[in-house]
Amino acid sequence: MCVAAVFTQSCRTTKKINQVIAPKDTTAVTIVNPGFADSVKRVQETMLQLRNHYINYKTFNAKIKVEYQDNKGKQPDISAVVRIYKDSAIWVSLSATILNVEVFRLLITRDSVILMNIREKEVQYRSLDYLQEVTQIPFDYSTIQDLLVGNPVFLDSTVVFYKKIDDKVLLSTTGQYFKNLLTITADKSLLLHTKLDDLDANRNRTADITYADYENKSGFDFSTYREITISEKNKVDIQFKYKQYEFNKELSVAFKVPKNYIRK
Repeated sequence: MCVAAVFTQSCRTTKKINQVIAPKDTTAVTIVNPGFADSVKRVQETMLQLRNHYINYKTFNAKIKVEYQDNKGKQPDISAVVRIYKDSAIWVSLSATILNVEVFRLLITRDSVILMNIREKEVQYRSLDYLQEVTQIPFDYSTIQDLLVGNPVFLDSTVVFYKKIDDKVLLSTTGQYFKNLLTITADKSLLLHTKLDDLDANRNRTADITYADYENKSGFDFSTYREITISEKNKVDIQFKYKQYEFNKELSVAFKVPKNYIRK
């Protein structure tokens, strides 16, 4: 399995897009459906609360258990160590959980990717477009950051549906490529679920992302469990279980390549 696929297959349903959109200024919210035009204030308040939950940080450090299953069945579990300097560098180490042996190390910057295959003693130097080529996913740097930290993704300001049901709120936005149906808690506006549908019906691609087990240890509401299901021609299930995480602590993203590694 390609090292990038552990994190990137979760978006295999997506088409090319310039960037992931965090909740915008509520003054920019566009209400499309006149049937809930009288709910503009509630929509704006919900979007504002979503924005207030957006995690703004300097550094992020986490240990994650990754479980992956595709049409070939369940794959071996992966242990991932992730270190992020926001808007600068993402350092990832992947180990086989059973053997506790590091197999890949990855450094992503805003314009480049370095991938070390430790078992094969090889290293690849690529542009950031490499991740899109390998995974067929529209990755930019901000997309990867938000995916790992748990910030909302593909959230546009054009709202086409809003409804409160018991203790939850359903909110649907649409952009150039996707319709995004979000399920949010009514009291705190915590994101529980995102369903992405490609507007191109010919592709028939969908993704479901569930956010659960929220904690607030560092002043942020952080989902420690994510479940991602992707369906197109095949179905892929991924689980992220965050065993440890820290924000705004000193960390190192040093990336030294041994001299004996084969360059590719």
